[in-house]
Amino acid sequence: MNAVEGAVSAIPAPAAGRRRWLALGVIGIAQLMVVLDLTVMNIALPSAQRALHFTTADRQWVVTAYSLAFGSLLLAGGKLGDLVGRRTTFLVGLVGFAGVSAVGGASTNFATLVAARACQGVFAAILVPSSLALLITLFTDPKDRATAFGVFGAIATAGGAIGLLLGGALTDYLSWRWTLYVNLAFAAVAFLGGVLLLDRHTTPTKFRLDVPGLLLASTGLFCLVFGFSNAATHSWHTPLTWGFLAAGGALLVAFALWIANAADPLLPPRILLDRNRGGANVAVFVASLSLFATLFFLTFYIQRTLNYSPIKTGVAFLPISACLAIAANLSTIVLMPKLGPRPVITSGLLIASGAMAWLAHLGPHTSYVGGVLGPIVVAGLGLGLVVAPAINTGTFGVAPQDAGVASATVTVSQQLGASIGTSLLNTIFATAVASYITAHGTAATGSALANGYDTAFWWATGIAAGGAVVAGLLFRSGPLSNPQTQ
Repeated sequence: MNAVEGAVSAIPAPAAGRRRWLALGVIGIAQLMVVLDLTVMNIALPSAQRALHFTTADRQWVVTAYSLAFGSLLLAGGKLGDLVGRRTTFLVGLVGFAGVSAVGGASTNFATLVAARACQGVFAAILVPSSLALLITLFTDPKDRATAFGVFGAIATAGGAIGLLLGGALTDYLSWRWTLYVNLAFAAVAFLGGVLLLDRHTTPTKFRLDVPGLLLASTGLFCLVFGFSNAATHSWHTPLTWGFLAAGGALLVAFALWIANAADPLLPPRILLDRNRGGANVAVFVASLSLFATLFFLTFYIQRTLNYSPIKTGVAFLPISACLAIAANLSTIVLMPKLGPRPVITSGLLIASGAMAWLAHLGPHTSYVGGVLGPIVVAGLGLGLVVAPAINTGTFGVAPQDAGVASATVTVSQQLGASIGTSLLNTIFATAVASYITAHGTAATGSALANGYDTAFWWATGIAAGGAVVAGLLFRSGPLSNPQTQ
């Protein structure tokens, strides 16, 4: 029995049960705050650009700075929680995230805003693995765990779409600065709840940090995220793109060789070598790619082609949020205990692939009801069957001392899926638009944009279908059993 379970079991059963569910609410608020920040700034960027007078070319760094810091430091953040205690890193992450959000909201120049966004990513990398690791250790009963992961998965998936609605509302009715200031409210509630409800948990092992592994993993992930982010705004052929991608690949290969022989590795190989966890990481990567590509392209389509306002654009995404939440709970509470991950997650990816194919028929005059509403409902249902069960499966059966780094590994897959999906498909989109205009002239700009969206969504269709095949081959048959801790 680990320290958290021991602390909870010392409380009378009904009180311990209520305390766990209240703690889930606290963890959910913290997770929602971080997930919102992946999209809430997107709609506010044009307003921030006008206020701080930075160029369109520089605008991507407001988003990229956050992704770079978050993605590259996740494994380190997960290991830190395992070593010094997840309650500690959870609370530190909240305070730090709120503090730099306030700095970002008060920015008077571009450099301050980008620096604040990068620091947000640092504290998010500490906070997110701690949140998921706390969830793992608080909910050990299979039935309760399924419910908890249903709630967590719904937040992790629907939060991105909700961020678009919140970003639109805050920008329209207050100011772009409130897309950052709002984090103080989330953090204050989560911090107070964390102090009152989360038990102190210290590791019985000595504080040992794998410095070479940390440097290899963080630098490798930084290079990958930077390379793909650069591809989104420049060419795949520029040295800043292929050079960083090659360096990232080489560093991660070196990291894999290092952890295979290190005495106390940053990421124990036993976490990666389990087939179910491998399938879960593939599924999370593909689902995140599909979801964020959908939100990214449809945000532009709805605003530029359908001429919706920011707030109306956010409302247009509510159906996908609702379907994600419904499917996340259905999959973890009802389907996973009976069927296991293979049929549930594979089916979800196939459904998502169908939704991407449906979205690949957008035209310059397609209406929201006629061409967008149906596929985003289907996408929400499909992806909702994937993310929560995959997060559950990817962290199932790990030793308590590995809970933080296992959580970070799943989150790395999610972050890389979002980053690679946006950059890869955006490059495909831009190429298709340019080719169409070259062939048909600038008068056909509307049709060129539609052709770009359709091309990108056809690629997303193939990626989701390929992910379903790979995940289906990796997952073991049957429900998750309670194995010996690995």
